[in-house]
Amino acid sequence: VQLQAFGGGLVQAGGSLRLSCAAAGSSFTFDTMAWYRQAPGKERELVASITRGTSTDYADSVKGRFTISRGNAKNTVYLQMNKLKPEDTGIYYCKGDKRAWGEFWGQGTQVTVSS
Repeated sequence: VQLQAFGGGLVQAGGSLRLSCAAAGSSFTFDTMAWYRQAPGKERELVASITRGTSTDYADSVKGRFTISRGNAKNTVYLQMNKLKPEDTGIYYCKGDKRAWGEFWGQGTQVTVSS
């Protein structure tokens, strides 16, 4: 199973970006999909997650600004990021989890927010 993330880039503070992630090669549907990010010199942290039942969870730092959603196509997930701040800068990774199969990570996409 391979996950690929798209949509990163350079944006000014206050701007928006939409990240996309799609998985190929799976015969199953992920139970949960999530976005993580890793800023330079920091540990990777959970940004947002969503279950198959569309229950969502967000890091406190992004609540009210970011929205995670699953696409109609199997194993696709999006992250709409609004009101971006310089501290949102980092590499964003998507992840899929399937009970009994484990977790699968995408390669990451760079998001840079300039002040």
